[in-house]
Amino acid sequence: MKQRHQRLLWISAGIVALAAAGFFILNAFQSNLVFFFSPTQVFQGEAPKARAFRVGGMVKVGSLKKDGAHVQFIVTDFTHEVVVSYTGLLPDLFKEGKGVVAQGELSGADGFKASEVLAKHDENYMPPEAQHALDQAAAAKAAKTTQPAQ
Repeated sequence: MKQRHQRLLWISAGIVALAAAGFFILNAFQSNLVFFFSPTQVFQGEAPKARAFRVGGMVKVGSLKKDGAHVQFIVTDFTHEVVVSYTGLLPDLFKEGKGVVAQGELSGADGFKASEVLAKHDENYMPPEAQHALDQAAAAKAAKTTQPAQ
């Protein structure tokens, strides 16, 4: 085999190896990627049906129900609500009327089955995604109330 053909073979093998490595890296990144949705987006059907995602907002006051390690509560953005069920210990800072982000999947008629619940860490913090969703819901609600009746 000529020197030129050997070099071309090595370059081709290198390109194939880089493409395979890139494929595996992107595949791993995509499988670990978790998107955030507000309760309104979940209500509108924008959330994935068979894939994990995060839903966030405020824990509705009076919605927390505990039965041993099983917990059920409602996450709201003051426009729509999502019923969240979770089995495990809640964070110490989890309270009704405070911000929360839950990660899990939709579970049909039961609402949202959370595998992880995250609470705010101090008085002034709310996850940026949850704050943005609440701001959008408040703006949409304000826009509805300021429109004249037809």
